[in-house]
Amino acid sequence: MIKTRLILPVLLGLVLSFTSCSKDDDPIVDPDKDNSGELPVEPNEPEFLDLDSYSSGQKVMMQTFYWDVEPRHEWWNLLSEKVEGWADAGIDRLWFPVATKGQSGGYSMGYDPSDYFDFGEYNQHSTIPTRFGTRAELESLIDKSHDLGLEVIADIVLNHNSGGGKEWNPYREKETWTLFNEENGNASGWFNRDYENFYPNSTSPYDEGSLFYEETNLDHNQEYVQDWLWKKENSVAKYYMNEMDFDGWRFDYVAGFEPWVVKAWLDEVGGFSVAELWDGNASNLANYVEKTGSGAFDFATFYKLDEAFDRHDDLTYLERDMLWKTHPDKAVTFTANHDTEKDDNEDNNISVENKMKAYAFILTHPGYPTIFYSDYENDNFKAEIQQLIEIHNSLAIGDLELLHVDKDEYIMKRNGDNENPGLILYISTSENKKRRNVQTNWKNVTLLDYSGNSTYIPTSDENGTVNLEAPANGYAIWSVSK
Repeated sequence: MIKTRLILPVLLGLVLSFTSCSKDDDPIVDPDKDNSGELPVEPNEPEFLDLDSYSSGQKVMMQTFYWDVEPRHEWWNLLSEKVEGWADAGIDRLWFPVATKGQSGGYSMGYDPSDYFDFGEYNQHSTIPTRFGTRAELESLIDKSHDLGLEVIADIVLNHNSGGGKEWNPYREKETWTLFNEENGNASGWFNRDYENFYPNSTSPYDEGSLFYEETNLDHNQEYVQDWLWKKENSVAKYYMNEMDFDGWRFDYVAGFEPWVVKAWLDEVGGFSVAELWDGNASNLANYVEKTGSGAFDFATFYKLDEAFDRHDDLTYLERDMLWKTHPDKAVTFTANHDTEKDDNEDNNISVENKMKAYAFILTHPGYPTIFYSDYENDNFKAEIQQLIEIHNSLAIGDLELLHVDKDEYIMKRNGDNENPGLILYISTSENKKRRNVQTNWKNVTLLDYSGNSTYIPTSDENGTVNLEAPANGYAIWSVSK
């Protein structure tokens, strides 16, 4: 895969002094004094490392949609035009929207699933294509993605169904929309359902975990439901993987059904997986990944970022519990998704002015970062996100060491390895530039900011002490020069 080279302008020469302030009681280095060993440099020196020569061993996932994408029926074709650029930028997985027919037909985002096997080929719910396009267009997109070395992740809704026909339900003693067959919302004829397959039924009581479409909440305890979802050779799981060539799973709203369902699915078919357990408690997320073997979106990190940057304006929140701290290989970190970006509750999204600092955090810390389509395709963010992906894919490796944190400063080091120098992230929410001495294992080397946000050029001393800088209300990402 071709990688985009990180090209940063470097202003060379002596750095002019300026005033710095801090909100804590720690001593602050006076930039008027030569405390850090900054040295005059000759033109064309120092030089940035060639990041193509380094690898962190991990890349980044792209969420390829937002709510109510436009143009309708053309989304698969639109994505086909973008995947090559995403691959070049360092993306290795694409999280697709729910790809099958929902009750809302050509307007459905897929989270009202009706026919698990209609990828845009049956005329039902007043449309043949889904909101995103036809099956043929989807298959073409998957093939192109695979040719570029990209995995494709299917969004799977296993809890609730919608769009069936009405039938008498003796367990609810009324008519319910629980009949799914060729004439009623399931034109494929595969995985037909009726009231016996939803809670309550002859074998299972009502499921209190259902918050959506409670009358059509699938009963996973039934052998019939298990067969059609993951056990049979033409089950949803095996059909998606073997016939449609999906490589993994994003499990929607897993709070609505038991963890053993996800574990059984993965035991049967495997593949990359991430669960949407909307819970900001890191311990609850950790318990879930241990029970299922699946990764999970790190909502604990998402909410700590919101608290640190927006809600409380206090970077010490970044010290608190997050999933990546205990399960870095299972934590899928993010700063936005289709749900958070449309949420009217400001505590459920990260503000535009703080979003790049949040991306700098997840793209330098452990965990598997996810980029939100609308952020990446925003001209105000795109180049900066590309730079952060390049840094993540090359230098974000090694044990994490917290060098300093207070209300308006956060400094973290990834220690690298024998062949990779790692990096230091310096975030500041102060209105002024900040500088601080930190201890590193980089001795007598000149450092550069690989984010391009600072033109300061510090040099470490013989003990590895160096005076680093963060721009006002921003971040810098430091590493060694050539």
